[in-house]
Amino acid sequence: MNKVFLTGNLTRDPELTETASGVSVCHFAIAVNRSYTNGDGERQTDFFNCTAWRGVADSIARYCRKGSKVAVTGSIQIRNYEDNKGNRQTSVDVITQDCEFLTSPKRGSVDTAPDSAPQQRPAPARKAQMSTFDDDGDIPF
Repeated sequence: MNKVFLTGNLTRDPELTETASGVSVCHFAIAVNRSYTNGDGERQTDFFNCTAWRGVADSIARYCRKGSKVAVTGSIQIRNYEDNKGNRQTSVDVITQDCEFLTSPKRGSVDTAPDSAPQQRPAPARKAQMSTFDDDGDIPF
């Protein structure tokens, strides 16, 4: 099974493009801190190139910016290619199937173009509170 779960911060603004047939594709990269520290007490960081398609791509491009914290689920794709100088290269990408946005809109994840003023979003509707449960000790089954 090829499945990966990563939580990290975008290292640059996502780049949204379309294929010739009109399918959205978004390229972005995330920095993920390792769970342990080295001998000097510093955390090492890994950087992952990610690709998202269609609706997930549109959402990432719309709501994320450099520094946004995200949790991505996807699979690893390894590609071999030849560069301009004829050298064989390997590229490792995370094909993002799902992305959860972990940065609150107040801290940079806005639904506007990067150069425009942020628009205020309406507060989410509150869920009705549950009524208290009268527990008289009887088991209902």
